[in-house]
Amino acid sequence: MDHLSYKTLSVNKAAASKGWVVIDAGDSTLGRVASQIAMILRGKTKPSFTPNADCGDNVIVINADKVRMTGKKWDKKTFVTHTGYPGGQRTFTPRELKAKSSTLLVERAVKGMLPRTRLGREQFRNLFVYAGAEHPHEAQQPVQVKLTK
Repeated sequence: MDHLSYKTLSVNKAAASKGWVVIDAGDSTLGRVASQIAMILRGKTKPSFTPNADCGDNVIVINADKVRMTGKKWDKKTFVTHTGYPGGQRTFTPRELKAKSSTLLVERAVKGMLPRTRLGREQFRNLFVYAGAEHPHEAQQPVQVKLTK
């Protein structure tokens, strides 16, 4: 048996084949959509996945304002942030966040599912979220992806 024929390939940033993907988040559950977006951003859906390189696709999410949450999460779930100053703890609900900007809800969910490293921040920059059905990335010829249920 030739042991050189089983060489494992490691993809680096220059050799990665990055494509463009469009995902329609309309009438989908937030957490389920976010986890599949995070997998595509990381590159885990590709056979050439390398954990220490940005080999995932660029993801365009449309209809982010139509995403839904199950149960009473719109009012019961709370997000907590801190300004860094004494007494600077702020809490808000997903309904308040969506009223501010409907894209922030999807971005926050996906960002929480990516690694908390330089690589995760770099992969998060490949995410483009839009509230409506229109996006300005037609020149990149993105491929429509159907999410699994």
